[in-house]
Amino acid sequence: MTERFAFTIDAADGAARTGRIAMQRGTIRTPAFMPVGTAATVKAMKPETVRKTGADIILGNTYHLMLRPGAERMARLGGLHKFMNWQRPILTDSGGYQVMSLSELRKLTEKGVEFRSHIDGSKHMLTPERSMEIQRMLGSDIVMAFDECPRADRPRDEIAASMDMSMRWARRSRDGFDAGGEHAERSALFGIQQGALDEELRRISADKLTDIGFDGYAIGGLAVGGQLAGCEVKCGEHRFLAFADRPRYLMGVGKPDDLVGAVERGVDMFDCVLPSRSGRNGQAFTWNGPVNLRNARFAEDEEPLDSRCTCDTCGTYSRAYLHHLVKSQEILGAMLMTEHNIAFYQQLMQAMRDAIAEARFAQFARDFRRDYLQ
Repeated sequence: MTERFAFTIDAADGAARTGRIAMQRGTIRTPAFMPVGTAATVKAMKPETVRKTGADIILGNTYHLMLRPGAERMARLGGLHKFMNWQRPILTDSGGYQVMSLSELRKLTEKGVEFRSHIDGSKHMLTPERSMEIQRMLGSDIVMAFDECPRADRPRDEIAASMDMSMRWARRSRDGFDAGGEHAERSALFGIQQGALDEELRRISADKLTDIGFDGYAIGGLAVGGQLAGCEVKCGEHRFLAFADRPRYLMGVGKPDDLVGAVERGVDMFDCVLPSRSGRNGQAFTWNGPVNLRNARFAEDEEPLDSRCTCDTCGTYSRAYLHHLVKSQEILGAMLMTEHNIAFYQQLMQAMRDAIAEARFAQFARDFRRDYLQ
């Protein structure tokens, strides 16, 4: 049987690196982009289509799934993999970010977060222990520690207090995960670094997490809506290198050019709703930059969406047809555009893996930016 969790770095080119995470449900090639399946679905795509794009792993959302259909119900139905027909690895977030965003509906204490559901107003309590329990009932392969994600513009003393509490919650998450019996024996737990944009707080957080010990480490609190905050790609290198021999996961990123910049600095894993959300709204990502299919100039354009893309959408349908679907708000438009965007992201990750393995990543990054940011 494949071991529980094994990370191998196959090649490095500068700080960029490519490798593999071996788990019982399959191998994850890194750098990896994880499509977001918030409510047990990558919106507008069938799981088998997601896999066909090249995705090795997807992300599920603890907060949404605990509210609907419910963690206990999910466990009775055999877990998330069986429920949604995805038999490869799934990473689940802890629910912390979503709960923290409910600023008017939640109460934060050392114990955890008491909040009201955005669906029906019902009251719930989410603690590190409960988050581990829910992710265990979902059957998650990579479990995320429960943390608080404060806004970066809060006073430093508030951010420091929040980071310290997240580190205490990280220890409780570690203990709760380890008490999970058979699930803990086949799954992995990642810690989440916090500290907003403060260099010293980030370093302290990294030290505390490595003292606890996790299978991988996430960089949290730097991305909003798929876009890196402030100067993070430019000055964030040290934040990633602290976790030398474990996977580094930059949460919530993002734009294709940000992915390239973060891989340059040694990041191994990403997730973001951007490719699927943009696809549903008529925006495609291409090797020559974003394209808005709502634009009237595509109404009679018989060219493929992206001539360099190998996805079924680009191989079968014209820009004119996609423009028509998007303007008509046809469901097929959202499906085809999302399929292309997820496929493009996976092709970008494969191109980066190849460039790193062949020691030409710097040239790849220059060429990509020349074409994408033109």
